[in-house]
Amino acid sequence: MIPTKFKIFDVRPYLARGEEPFGVIRARVDMLLPGHGLTVIAPFLPAPLIEVLKSEGFASSMERRTDGGWAVNFWRD
Repeated sequence: MIPTKFKIFDVRPYLARGEEPFGVIRARVDMLLPGHGLTVIAPFLPAPLIEVLKSEGFASSMERRTDGGWAVNFWRD
């Protein structure tokens, strides 16, 4: 079941500064409450992140944004 509450995390500022946002994403994913999800906003489709979280039991959905970026939703089924 897809959660109705998603926290949004825009990684574009991290990437613009040359920082790797995986640690922050990991912390936010680990803090998710049951029935909640995380939406990651990125300038590209974060395929490696999707695969890592999928291997840990997370489902995902993605949408191309009008600004050319991607919004990827993660949640546990």
